[in-house]
Amino acid sequence: MSAILTPKVLWIADQAGDIADSVRLSLTVINSAMDGLRALRQQDFDAVMVSMPLGDWPCAASLIEELQRAQASTPIVIHAPEARPTESARWLALGAFHVLTHGDATSLLYLAANTKRAQTAASELSPGRETWRRMLIGESRPMEQIAQRIRLVAPRRSTVLITGETGTGKEVVARSIHAASNRAHLPIVSVNCSALPETLLEAELFGHVKGAFTGATNHRAGRFEQANRGTIFLDEIGDMPLSLQAKLLRVLQEREFQRLGSSETVHVDVRVIAATHTDLAELIRQGKFRDDLYYRLNVVEIAIPPLRERCSDVPALVQHFINRICREEGVPPKQISSETLDRLARHDWPGNVRQLENAVEKAIVLSGERPCLHPGDFTLPPRQHPMPAATGAQAFIALPDHGLDFERTVGSIELNLLEQALKKTGGNKKLAAEMLGLKRTTLSAKLKSLVAVGSAG
Repeated sequence: MSAILTPKVLWIADQAGDIADSVRLSLTVINSAMDGLRALRQQDFDAVMVSMPLGDWPCAASLIEELQRAQASTPIVIHAPEARPTESARWLALGAFHVLTHGDATSLLYLAANTKRAQTAASELSPGRETWRRMLIGESRPMEQIAQRIRLVAPRRSTVLITGETGTGKEVVARSIHAASNRAHLPIVSVNCSALPETLLEAELFGHVKGAFTGATNHRAGRFEQANRGTIFLDEIGDMPLSLQAKLLRVLQEREFQRLGSSETVHVDVRVIAATHTDLAELIRQGKFRDDLYYRLNVVEIAIPPLRERCSDVPALVQHFINRICREEGVPPKQISSETLDRLARHDWPGNVRQLENAVEKAIVLSGERPCLHPGDFTLPPRQHPMPAATGAQAFIALPDHGLDFERTVGSIELNLLEQALKKTGGNKKLAAEMLGLKRTTLSAKLKSLVAVGSAG
């Protein structure tokens, strides 16, 4: 794919200076954020660069969100020479392509522009969403970040470690990685390392020969052989016994092993994906997990957040489960009221996606012939992760002897809570307002009025 000859770049800056090799860029310079948003809605750009701070919009975080709404596919480069590392990390988490604190912007803008072109070309070649992406239900920012990491790691041989609470969908992510890889036409073989005792797990993984142990009446290929040239998924890797961890380490290092009861070496080409809901670093400290195996497994980590941190995905998940369960049961797809969806989205789901799926199935069964699911069809236990009381602010705010700027401090606290709620709901203002006990219009008004708070910058 050839590079874009003259990238079309929108530069939003109070006072735009010079960009090295700017003659190679088609620059549109605009001196206010509001005018920049207007331009982005009216015409297509290959990249956007924002020089902070901006007089009419000092909050980079909210500006990034508005720019993404105006033109979702366009990479956003934040030029902020005075940015603190925590600010840069926050902006990147919100979706900024890069935070530039020093150096030439030209090459970076070329890279951003070509990234957009590559994504556009890929969507033109396959007009529908990629098959593997359809396996990941949800459009929240955490799910998009997981999808982006899968795009990057899937074509490689690198071992992947998937972490997350029980029920978050680690096997779904593993299967998505396999489906997006060049091994997709070959098998993915799953092994639950906590489901079998040590002696049976070794035979399950590496196979055995006839007579290797009592009951071994014939030769049997293990899961690694079955997955040759494909992918093996080792679920609950933290429960693997130490003795087997050493053998697994050898497979990862040498791509070879011996069947139980045999001296013959078997060579395999297998992509390894492992998953755990436990803290492997803590198991290492307890002497229950090998640190060298951990480093071999954790080449690329994909952390899946709990459902309570991406509750904006709940409606899509509910609809997915309704369609699938009704199809499997041979009944017409049921409808679900918006009131019910709102209630389900506000629940914290300690059992994550698996608990939500079970709740939907139960509701479908108990609703009988009724075509629409209502709140009464779902029996939800009390929240396991209640919001902290407002008086908790007393624990972390102390009045200094020299005093403080009351309005600025209170505004900073309010904005922080608003941004936390928006992050937890994937940017859904309606759900964020409900988390904070506010009306949606009140939340929007507060966001606009607080962008000038100095600490929000």
